[in-house]
Amino acid sequence: MSAAPASPPRRRRWRLRALAALALLAAYPAFVLSAVYAQWLGANLPGGRNGPADAYRHSLASAIVAYTASPRCVDWVTAVMERGGEGNPSRAMDAHNNRIGARLGAAAPTWTAMQREVRAAVDHGAIDARSPDQITWRAPETWQERLY
Repeated sequence: MSAAPASPPRRRRWRLRALAALALLAAYPAFVLSAVYAQWLGANLPGGRNGPADAYRHSLASAIVAYTASPRCVDWVTAVMERGGEGNPSRAMDAHNNRIGARLGAAAPTWTAMQREVRAAVDHGAIDARSPDQITWRAPETWQERLY
């Protein structure tokens, strides 16, 4: 009679579970980035940094996170990555647009509506917009044509 195969040692099972959890955690940001860049690359907006394209990327990413997870996640990421908008005009612009994107994503009834609302908000944005309801970007002389 052959013995049943031994189960993996406890430490090995813990490592496998930790690895699986890390893979899941990495999959979500990859999904968000893929969804954002799929739309963003076809948007044909100028100003990949500090311009309308940058505003679109931030507001769309925030809308996707709010739609698929929670606006609180957007608040947390904005606090960590943009320092809550403090420190320089680019961070302030990004934080402003993240908040708008989060609101749009949280209120959207469908994925398509969310994408449409974000694009419409960007199309009605302006340089140095102060309204909490209007997408903003910096003056054209600060724009850089890049992918991030």
